[in-house]
Amino acid sequence: MSTASHFIFYVSDQERSTAFYAQALGMAPRLHVPGMTEFALPGGGVLGLMPIEGIRKLLGAALPDPGATATPRAELYLMLPEPAACHARALAAGARELSPMLARDWGHVAAYCLDPDGHVLAFAAEA
Repeated sequence: MSTASHFIFYVSDQERSTAFYAQALGMAPRLHVPGMTEFALPGGGVLGLMPIEGIRKLLGAALPDPGATATPRAELYLMLPEPAACHARALAAGARELSPMLARDWGHVAAYCLDPDGHVLAFAAEA
């Protein structure tokens, strides 16, 4: 049986986020239907992009404002063979750079940026 971990980001504009991640990751989504887009991640994970309306339906009145993007609420840390290329594509697609590609004290080289919805993205490799 095949299993994978799914990471779902709630996004304000599914089409904009789909275009951003397709460019940043250098791949087409494996699923793109109204209400959900999925990208296969290295190592078997899956990144899902769900419009904010989808989580509003699920949580109803218990939901705090998911549209507030002033404070990042999630980080996607991707170990990749060419992290600098992904970081450059993300910046070209409209990401805001937080930190360029640098050697980190935990043994990786990594670059950080923010996606259009304020999620932190890290593109990394073993140093």
